[in-house]
Amino acid sequence: MDEKLKGKMKETAGALIGDEELKAEGQAQQRKGEALEEAEKRAKRRKMEEEAQQAERERARQEAKDKGLLGNVGDTLKDL
Repeated sequence: MDEKLKGKMKETAGALIGDEELKAEGQAQQRKGEALEEAEKRAKRRKMEEEAQQAERERARQEAKDKGLLGNVGDTLKDL
């Protein structure tokens, strides 16, 4: 069960029974859950950016390899 849901349950229970401490604890747990979700989103975004950069480097490497030593100059002797 995730932190936000646990926190919401505590907050609701605290509100129902009139326990302000339990209610506040639930709110704090919800904030913790939100912070964890944001951290996960940032980590996922960072990983995706790194993968995109790696793919771009690989594409550039392959493009350079395809051009060969002479660049994009074609074989001029093949027509002879």
